[in-house]
Amino acid sequence: MAEEKKVAVKDHWFSIDGIRKEAKRVRWPHWKSEGNTAGIMQNTAEVLIFVCFFALFFVACEFVVTLLLKAIGIGA
Repeated sequence: MAEEKKVAVKDHWFSIDGIRKEAKRVRWPHWKSEGNTAGIMQNTAEVLIFVCFFALFFVACEFVVTLLLKAIGIGA
């Protein structure tokens, strides 16, 4: 008698049902801060402040370098 091998059933995650199941498992962030966890609004504000700060920093650096180059006679 031939023994039948048990074949593991593959979880077809790349299907509509698999995608829905996986989307339900995801822990979605909250809009506002709750307890110790930052919400989407706080994270967005932090990123915008960070980007604005460094944009101003690089503009100021370029301004200083331009002044120094003009002072030594390079540039217009």
